[in-house]
Order: sequence, then C-alpha cells, then structure tokens
Amino acid sequence: METESEPYVRLATLRQVHRAIAELNTARSLADTLQTVADGIVTGLGYELSAVNLVRPDGDLVVAAVAGSASAEALMAGRVGSRVSWERRLAMGEHWGDLRFIPYTEGWVLDDDDVPQWHTGGTAPRFAHEWHPMDRLFAPMYTTGPSGGELLGVISVDKPTSGRRPGAWGREALQMYASQAAIAISNARLRANMQRALVRLEREQQALRASEESFRQAFEYAPSGMAIAELGGDQHGRLHRTNDALCRLLGRSASQMRRYAFSDLVHPEDVGTLLRTSAEGGRAELRLARRDGTFVWVSLRNSVVADAADGPRFLLTHVEDIEERKRHELQLAHRASHDSLTGLPNSAELRSRLSSRLCARPPGSEAHASAAVGPYGHLDAFAEVESTASVAAYAGHAHGRVGEPVLHGHGFGSDAGPDYVPDDFGGLSGGLSGAMTAGAYDHHEHTIAPDEGGDDGTKGLAVLFCDLDGFKSINDRFGHHTGDAVLIEVAQRLSNGVRDGDTVARLGGDEFVVLADGLGQADAEDLAARLRNAIIPPIRVDGRAVRVGASFGIGWAGCGMSADEVLHSADQRMYIEKRSRAKAGRRAG
Repeated sequence: METESEPYVRLATLRQVHRAIAELNTARSLADTLQTVADGIVTGLGYELSAVNLVRPDGDLVVAAVAGSASAEALMAGRVGSRVSWERRLAMGEHWGDLRFIPYTEGWVLDDDDVPQWHTGGTAPRFAHEWHPMDRLFAPMYTTGPSGGELLGVISVDKPTSGRRPGAWGREALQMYASQAAIAISNARLRANMQRALVRLEREQQALRASEESFRQAFEYAPSGMAIAELGGDQHGRLHRTNDALCRLLGRSASQMRRYAFSDLVHPEDVGTLLRTSAEGGRAELRLARRDGTFVWVSLRNSVVADAADGPRFLLTHVEDIEERKRHELQLAHRASHDSLTGLPNSAELRSRLSSRLCARPPGSEAHASAAVGPYGHLDAFAEVESTASVAAYAGHAHGRVGEPVLHGHGFGSDAGPDYVPDDFGGLSGGLSGAMTAGAYDHHEHTIAPDEGGDDGTKGLAVLFCDLDGFKSINDRFGHHTGDAVLIEVAQRLSNGVRDGDTVARLGGDEFVVLADGLGQADAEDLAARLRNAIIPPIRVDGRAVRVGASFGIGWAGCGMSADEVLHSADQRMYIEKRSRAKAGRRAG
C-alpha cells in the first residue's frame, strides 16, 4: 500500500525530470544537447555519475558526454566501445522495461571488454537492494521511441544519491528521460545536418555566383564573338545573348541581335552546314551577314550546354573572324591557277576548264540524258566548273577581263563572301574530267564541233589559239620590261574583246588562247578578226610606241578529244594561218 509521502516523492521527481527535459530544448548544438542529457541525469534524476554513449556512423559507440565527475570525464570522454561489446551488455542482465541492469555478481564478465567504464569504490552491500559500486545500469535510446527504431545511443548511470537501486518509479523516470533524450538528440542531429546543408548550400551558391561572374566576364570581354542560342523547339537557334565583339563584327546592336536566329544571318549556301553544326555541336566555317549586306567568313564552334535532368538546354557559340585567312587562302589558290604577269588563267587552269566540257565518247556513240541549257544553247557546265575550279580570279576573268581580284560566285569584298573551295584544287580538272569520261554525270551534253565545210548552224566551243607577230624583236630591242608591258596590254585588249563567260588564258611566252562557247564557224572567224584588229594599234611603253601583230588559229572542242588534242589542233591551224599571211605579204611586196 502506498505510503502517505510517496505521492509527494513522485511529484518532486516528476518536477525534476520535467526541468531536465526542458533543459534539453535549450541546447544550441548537438554537443550542447549531449552534455545537457548527461547533466540532467545528475541534476534531475538523482545519480552522481552519468555518461552518454552515441552510435557512430560505423556502428561503434563513442563516449560523447560525461557528467558528475571530472576524473571520469578525463578517463572516458571520446573513447570508443565496439558495437559487439555493447550488444552483449544490452543482451545480458535484468530487463527493467527498456533499461538494462547488470548486478555486480554478473558484471565481472564485462571487466575486460573494450567499453569505456568508470569503476567507483565502496563497501559491499549491507542490505538488500543497496547499490554496489560494480553494479551497472544502462538506458538505451532509440530513434523512434522505446524499443522501436534503430539504436541511437546508451545512457549509463552510476551511484544513485539514495544509495539504493532505483525502484519502479525511479526506473520509469529514467526510461522516460532516455526516450525524451533520444528525441532531443535526433532533433539536434537534424538541426546540425540542416545547418551543415545550409552552409554547404551557401558555399555552393557563392561558388556558383563566382562562376557565373567569371563566365559573364569571359563572355562579355572575350576578344572574339560569343553567343548563347536556344537549342531545340520552335525557337531553335534564336539568339539570347551576344557579346560586344560579335556585335561589332556584324555591325548590329545586342538588342538587334536578339531578333535573329543564326539561320537568319548565315549565307543561304551555308545553311546546311549551320544546321549540322547546331545539331551535333562542333566546328564549321561559314559566312554571316553584316548589317550593310556584306558577308564575313567566320569559324563557328558550338558547344551544347546540357542540364543533367532536362537534357540539352542551349548552345554556346564561339565566332572567330577568319576573313583575312580566307582571303589569303583564296589568293594562294588564285596564284596557283592564274598567270602572275597578266592575271589571266594559266595553262593548267585552261586545260581544267576545257577538260570539264569533254568526255571520252564522241557524239552519237550512246544516248545521254538531256541537260540544262546554257546561254548559247549548250550545257552550262562550263560556267559551273569555272566558278568552282577557278576559285579566285581577277574581276571579269570569268568574263575575259583583267582587273582587281574577286571570288567567283559572291564577289569578295562586296555584299557577299566567297565560296568555300576544297584544298585539292588540282583535282578539279583531272577528277572531274575523269568522272565525265566514265559517264558519271548523266546531265553531260556532248560538245559538238561545227561543220568546217560551211555554216550549217551548229554552235560549238571555239578554241582560238593566238601567237603574237613581232614580239621577239621588241624583246630583243627594248628589253623584257617593254615586252612584259606589251603582254599585259595584249591580255587587256583580248579580255575586252570577248563576251561575259568566255575565257582568255595565257599559255606562256606570247601565246594566248580564247575559249568562246556557242559560236558557229562564221562567228569564230569574225571574233578572230576583231581580236586581231584590237591588238594591232600601237602600244605605248615608256614614251615610245611599239606594234605587234597576231595570228589566230581556230580549233573546235569536241567530245572524244582530249584537252591537249584540242589545243594542238588550234595551234596547228594558227601556224597555217601565220604562214599563209607571210606568203601573202611576200606576194604583195
């Protein structure tokens, strides 16, 4: 039966436990909470010594807090006991609810295990239920309440102030306190984890802000063009952001650039290249439009910036001005295919253009598909190959004129950029001719020579071989300087005397060749007479006037012939014409 004072003892104990638990909620950190748990055992539950053993991530338990004895704290704090030893302790002894009591009569088994412990001194018990110095009492703490969840730690207590083993009410108070301590420790851990996460997040955000600022400065102040464009969807290629270098290169403001996609700015012939580069990333060389309508050659490198969750997000594009390099490359290509003195196509280029019109099969040997018709009623392949094979020619060279260098197709330096030309320039002649020889181009239309016996209305490709008369004597009398000036003037007069689309080439020395498509026999003879008359007028060099004449041989290109055969035929006719004119001159004398 309950004594009269028992309710008051319980009430006083409950108040002490309440104050101890209240203290748990005031701790600011996990370390403070653990120490508060240990202190509460001493100040609120009537024990002289307590220790909090906390489970580490590896499963072992470390002494995280000690209260009641400085000597015990110095001996035990920070030491680790293995999980196996602790499980053996919690499995033996008497079960007081969730508490574990190991009396001194059984505790000798644990004396040599690795669990840190404090041995108190004292005399042997004199009466029943008296606390023995070697008695051990443990209060396990679990993550989700008593006997539930994972083990969070163990509170060990020693030396009850009453000198007696705790009764039912004392045991209940210790078990209740251990449960509340587990909640407080779990909350403190959660707060600590949150604080660490917040600190880590703030550091990451600071690093991100620093990275973004570094990227912004690198983007804005890069010496070459930079752009960020939309990737995928209806707005694919739309420019979100451009730096000053790109705006200056294209002559547009940043606000104006946001109105465009790259496909709006690229040269129409380079759209396919742009689309492949945008889809795959990588590098391409293409032309972009300036505000004034001209085009500039650029090297464009795309990097696909991806999001780990959402996939590709946008394109980061680096744009480098390569106009000067392109100009230099095309000038080198021009020098390889043109005469350095007169600027006319050279012998190799002449053979390339001529070979492009010829195949190995003579007309009528086999049926061919119809082809596109050129300006003279013939296949316009000659002009097509001319604009590809003769990458960089002097202005009007495709039209037979000597002048400033331009690029076939788009007018270098005007409102368009040059075509891209493969490096294997020489392969355009032999390779293309060989392909046509093999019948690889179904659209090829045979080149047919007119009937030389009369003008039957057939139009063909005339080859006028020109050799200057009297040039050697000018060289011998006045020197090579005067001879070079004569050759330059003759080249100019020949170029001025032909149509757009005709070719004037210099074979070497004082030999020139004119290719004129779509002419009949009478047309070719008339052209030769006009060119001869254009050459005859005096040429003034360094204050003196010199004269040269010209002999023309008219040959005709026809499929089944090689370029050398065509030129040899025209050369032979030129010598026949030169000898006949010489005889006529002697008879007249």
